[in-house]
Amino acid sequence: MMKIVSLFSYDFILRALIAGSLVALCSALLGVILVLKRYSMIGDGLSHVGFGAIAIAMSLNVAPLVISLPVSLIAAFFLLRISSADSGIKGDAAIALISTSALAIGILVTSVTSGLNTDVTAYLFGSILALSSLDVWLSILLSIIVLTLFIWCYQRIFAVTFDETFATASGISSARYNRILALLTALTIVVGMRLMGAMMISSLIIFPVLTSMRVFKSFCSVTISSAVLSVACFFIGLIASFLLSAPTGASIVAANLVMFLIFALLGKICKLS
Repeated sequence: MMKIVSLFSYDFILRALIAGSLVALCSALLGVILVLKRYSMIGDGLSHVGFGAIAIAMSLNVAPLVISLPVSLIAAFFLLRISSADSGIKGDAAIALISTSALAIGILVTSVTSGLNTDVTAYLFGSILALSSLDVWLSILLSIIVLTLFIWCYQRIFAVTFDETFATASGISSARYNRILALLTALTIVVGMRLMGAMMISSLIIFPVLTSMRVFKSFCSVTISSAVLSVACFFIGLIASFLLSAPTGASIVAANLVMFLIFALLGKICKLS
């Protein structure tokens, strides 16, 4: 117990706790919409694109956010368009094609120019040591934007999520809300990538929602449950990673997996009772 208390005396742990909790909260709220609209693979695709952009930026000695943010935003709109349009390549296949290509290009450019170093590895697998004060402030700003939009536009988000045709007929611009969703998802992925890593950041979007849906059925209850579970699993995973000297991203995903199994069991019990 004393070891856990002493954990919060470290500045890098406090930065990780603040930034990570806010990113986890934003990911859960956006994840509810993405999963219900069947856009969850966009999060995985954006994480790979973001890593490719970061790897290239670091090999060129440019600040990672300068390249990763605009590239991820452009990719978000592009992936959203592909997934919602009738094209020759189906949405999920196109996302996989773009994401793996971006990841491969980033690794190739880095290995040819400067070699894979620990900084790039931290972006790939996540590291609490990689978080800076800028990441904390970006997380705070991101959470304020996401929470404000989610609360202010709750009814319209609900309509667009479940029936875009009805929403459009009611005078709600579905395309505008989809663009806002893509923008916020890209920002969340880029900000959270330092902590979770490109390989695991999409788990913050998918896991809490799927876990909540094992027990809860309404949009409101799933949203609240996802937000609480996401922050709780992040906190548990962060402590576990410190105590076990394990990778942060993997520990948080493991906590989410355990919670998913518990909720799946609870869901089965509720159906039988």
